Amino acid sequence: MGKKLYIETYGCQMNVADSEVVVSIMAGSGYTSTDEINEAELILINTCSIRDNAEQRIWGRLTAMSHLKKKNRNLKIGVIGCMAERLKEKLLETEKLVDIVVGPDAYRELPGLVAEAESGHKAVNVLLSREETYADISPVRMDKNGVSSFVSIMRGCNNMCAYCVVPYVRGAERSRNTESIISEAKELFDSGYREVTLLGQNVDSYNFESGSRTINFSDLLEEVSGIDPLLRVRFSTSHPKDISDDLLRTIARHDNICKHIHLPAQSGSSRILELMNRGYTREWYMDRVSAIRSIIPDCSLSTDMITGFCSETDDEHRDSLSLMEWAGFDFAYMFKYSERPGTRAARKYSDDIPEEVKSVRLSEMISLQNKLSARSKRQDLGKVVEVLAEGFSKRSKEHMSGRTSQNKVVVFPAEEVRKGDYASVVIERCTSATLLGKLTF
Repeated sequence: MGKKLYIETYGCQMNVADSEVVVSIMAGSGYTSTDEINEAELILINTCSIRDNAEQRIWGRLTAMSHLKKKNRNLKIGVIGCMAERLKEKLLETEKLVDIVVGPDAYRELPGLVAEAESGHKAVNVLLSREETYADISPVRMDKNGVSSFVSIMRGCNNMCAYCVVPYVRGAERSRNTESIISEAKELFDSGYREVTLLGQNVDSYNFESGSRTINFSDLLEEVSGIDPLLRVRFSTSHPKDISDDLLRTIARHDNICKHIHLPAQSGSSRILELMNRGYTREWYMDRVSAIRSIIPDCSLSTDMITGFCSETDDEHRDSLSLMEWAGFDFAYMFKYSERPGTRAARKYSDDIPEEVKSVRLSEMISLQNKLSARSKRQDLGKVVEVLAEGFSKRSKEHMSGRTSQNKVVVFPAEEVRKGDYASVVIERCTSATLLGKLTF
């Protein structure tokens, strides 16, 4: 039966995709994945360092796992991913809890590192690479639904936003071979999947040299969408400084490229954006939103917002709120600023906004976005939408749940619809999180 691997994944979609690569690599060394942690001879925790509370969760999880080591002396625990890259020494000093520490670019070395740990030595490899994309590794899909999956198209980031640890823990940006991306997406479609999400820290800057041809992200989207009209294509994340009209026109041209763009604003103040080293102004961001609304009128828009960044004034906080109101975001991920050691902001600026002020500002942001999200859903009442059925609703086996092209969740009577089918649904009601409707024939 082979040895059992249990893997826990924290953080972004990139980590989910990485975990699938890791499971594939370990399968080549005789490991099979299990959902039962007590069965495992190897536990890997794929970690996130984007905020301090993400790291604190991992420390708590490691402490909670200590009893497993007492029960099974042969059990090895590894910390992989971004936190491993950032805190390698501290992790190795954690008494006898952590045996293996592996950064995002060293997963190919995991079998050897596990063997080293089994021989009684601490095993570590956190070397970053300028070439590694894992393009030749076929991920073991862990999503279970068999309808939608992630395809990583690039790794690393060159943007060096002042608050962000990603360039330090994932290295420089490099794009994956186009043919391998198309092959993976086609393989997923042939296996019954009906949606792929192309992943990168900044997908807009995808750039791959293929012979005499340079393939950009717009070209890649065109090629993936051409696999089959029944294959939906999503992507994340776009950077406001790089999203072009050419890309928007490509999205508009193809029905199966989803009409949803995640465009992190982070702040509505040009001064704060400059401090953040985001590479655009408030006016630039608004121009890009206007272009999206003009070229893709039915496109939904989501964003990331940070409140309480270094030296942010009350007026600049209100600038963020006014930008959110103006853009009418359909949904948003909102956070208090969390200083990350080693970043430009930590080196150059003072984290001088009191925690209670950050909390008040975040509450105001969340309250506003709840209103915007509710307004967005009300605007869908009476519309007929195409929904990709992803499975039964959490509350009832008599209802299916799926998403529209605009990434909105819809619940509707199952009737003859099966998982992976496209269904035409008229929207009759909505809650704060979900659209509710009935099938049209």
